[in-house]
Amino acid sequence: MKWNAVQQLLGLLLMLFSASALPPALLSLAIDDGQVGIFLITFLVGLSCGALLWLPMRGDLGEMRTRDGFLVVALFWSVLGIFGALPFMLGPHLGLTDAVFESVSGFTTTGATVIVGLDRLPLSLLYYRQQLQWLGGLGVIVLAVAIIPMLGVGGMALYRAETPGPMKEEKISPRIRQTARTLWYVYLLLTVACALAYWLAGMNGFDAIAHAFTTIATGGYSTHDASLGHYDSLAVEMVANVFMLLGGINFALHFFVWRHRDPGRYLHDTETRAYLGIIAAAALVIAATLVLTGALGSEWKAIRQAVFHVISVITTTGYATTGFAEWPVYIPLLIAAIGFIGGCAGSTAGGMKVVRIVLLYRQGTRETFRLIHPRAARPIKLGGKPVDEDVINSVWGFYTLYVLSSLVLTGLMMAAGLDLESAFGAVMATINLVGPGLGVVASTFRDVPDVVKWLGVFAMLLGRLEVFTLLVLFTPAFWRH
Repeated sequence: MKWNAVQQLLGLLLMLFSASALPPALLSLAIDDGQVGIFLITFLVGLSCGALLWLPMRGDLGEMRTRDGFLVVALFWSVLGIFGALPFMLGPHLGLTDAVFESVSGFTTTGATVIVGLDRLPLSLLYYRQQLQWLGGLGVIVLAVAIIPMLGVGGMALYRAETPGPMKEEKISPRIRQTARTLWYVYLLLTVACALAYWLAGMNGFDAIAHAFTTIATGGYSTHDASLGHYDSLAVEMVANVFMLLGGINFALHFFVWRHRDPGRYLHDTETRAYLGIIAAAALVIAATLVLTGALGSEWKAIRQAVFHVISVITTTGYATTGFAEWPVYIPLLIAAIGFIGGCAGSTAGGMKVVRIVLLYRQGTRETFRLIHPRAARPIKLGGKPVDEDVINSVWGFYTLYVLSSLVLTGLMMAAGLDLESAFGAVMATINLVGPGLGVVASTFRDVPDVVKWLGVFAMLLGRLEVFTLLVLFTPAFWRH
């Protein structure tokens, strides 16, 4: 383990992160809402701690290994939650547990919250909260690789540890720094387009920018307690639907579509077709159930709410216009299931990722075929190309650890005092980065025990870092030379 390089990188990343306190400080200064001090303190604390880590070890990073990248990413996201919590402790005066929970929920783009009374918070704090999710959406680590030349050395180790999905070696440029920079250009362009669309749909300028941040990041934080239900606007919901869908698609695919001016590439991509198919099927089933049970009173409202909430949950954005946890029959369970599926690999969404579900399904059909034809050779293909068996084994390992982690966390949350529905809902909300859960955590985590919140923090980090990146640190083999 290259401890000097790890410490130096951690310091650099903390100094980079400290700059995120400056935009809300400038906003606070401009509108005079009295919050400038808390953001300047956050900036100075982050900058100082980062410098203290970096200065003693400054020098050539050398070539970092993937193992070092795992440690840097896991440490950074953990430390990030603590430093990101400072404005919540100094502003709304949240306790340590609540502040860290809110911060980690923001950076991991989960959207679960302990704050009630968002409509009364100062605008600069609301902006900071939205900005957390935007920075976390494509990954602060990838941002650092894109803009800090010093991180160009060994950058692939960070990129592989940070980016989601089973095929992380795929790049859109020979240089990893150029790859990361290109993805951020796409991310920024979509954010600007989303903000303009929200503004044209009727939001004021501040809300349009704030919600664009969390829509593209598929995070789900809102500036209002009622989330997008505050607007009661079909136009706003349509904009959210479009950009949540885009946020849940591989950003590299967005780049190739833009470069070749060929939207047909979306439908040529196996994972994207499956993603859209799952959304269509789930929305149809839920809308039909709502219509047949008469739960929402009208067919149009049932279709509108079904489509919006299916997209919101499968992209793990977590916006809400009504409480789906109270919908009849099997709908809450079905919505929880699509939350576990999540969006596409290489997107800002959480969950297990659609490509893994596709590969698991094809592996299952292959094994069924082999029962009938035991000697037949039938490779699993994706996009017309055979998938390496190592990737298949990795997907099975990921699936096993993901499900096992969810079960263990559910049991621990029940031991901490939650009922089964609430414990399962809390795990669904946190490990999948969805935000809203079931039972007592359907809208907020404010009233659950602190132990549950810390378990939620661990689950959010586990989901954001895709299980392996975090759990590998708990294996003895990782620490052996």
